[in-house]
Amino acid sequence: MADEMGAAKERKILVAVDESEESMHALSWCLKNVLVSNNPSTDTLILLYVKPPRVVYSSLDGTGYLLSSDIMATMQKYSNDIADCVIEKAKRMCREQVQDVKVETMIDHGDARDLICQAAEKLHVDMLVMGSHGYGLIKRAFLGSVSNHCAQNVKCPVLIVKRPKSNSGSK
Repeated sequence: MADEMGAAKERKILVAVDESEESMHALSWCLKNVLVSNNPSTDTLILLYVKPPRVVYSSLDGTGYLLSSDIMATMQKYSNDIADCVIEKAKRMCREQVQDVKVETMIDHGDARDLICQAAEKLHVDMLVMGSHGYGLIKRAFLGSVSNHCAQNVKCPVLIVKRPKSNSGSK
């Protein structure tokens, strides 16, 4: 992408990351194939991690015992630790693969489908990059496809990166 003077246009690229190998493969693919082909110092990579929606618990568990605030705080800390770990892993990958890329991070909680679409819209990104879990028809029917939802609802180009199937099981 270049303007009339031939200078590279600054791009904002939103990359959705989670704990999966598929999302890290998508990030790696983006770093190698999207950023390197352009001057990476003009690009800003925005790493977005969406924590699952907060579960609303009754103060009583199924056996009639009261859930303490310590347990609730521990569960929240665990969720935050996972988010921080995923973001740090993604930032480390960026530093190792591309020297001059600008990286911003966002952590949110809720429905990943909606929040990824909202972030793309709000930030006016030039591209959304995400991995595909490659669920079959049945799993996708029950779990829904985040990548498909985003491809249908985001106004910018969406790059869905599939992880190559391993050949370890075939002869």
